[in-house]
Amino acid sequence: MELNIYTDGACSQGAATTNQEGGWGMYVVEGDVRLYGAAKSTTNNIMEMTAFLRALNYATNYPANIINIYSDSAYILNCFKQKWYVNWEKNGWRNAKKQPVKNQVLWELILKIKRELEAKGKVLNFIKVKAHSTDKYNNIADALAVKGREEAKDL
Repeated sequence: MELNIYTDGACSQGAATTNQEGGWGMYVVEGDVRLYGAAKSTTNNIMEMTAFLRALNYATNYPANIINIYSDSAYILNCFKQKWYVNWEKNGWRNAKKQPVKNQVLWELILKIKRELEAKGKVLNFIKVKAHSTDKYNNIADALAVKGREEAKDL
């Protein structure tokens, strides 16, 4: 049995800006589950990571052997594809420039749940999707993240 989850984050001023309104969205194909949330002072990467973390959390309670998480976040997907986290952990959560890794707490939570799922024999696939393209499910996740971002203005 497979589980397919699409995740996205959205912020009011783009990826490089801090302290902005943000939202995260998660769409689960199986069951047409739509979840989202909002944050007042955040970054786009934090919102992308929050959606990804929520997807992993959701997967812990789902009876699937194969978990496919789709994201348009190069930050997240490159971390796993290029195994950045291996050196981060080995170097005391310092990056290649010897600076503290940004979003360390979120990364630690993501890695903890990832490892727990793998220890249970789950196969995790992290799949790149193109942002704002014709992918129906990614567009749903994006719309949920935008909804969260808009609601963040009222927090």
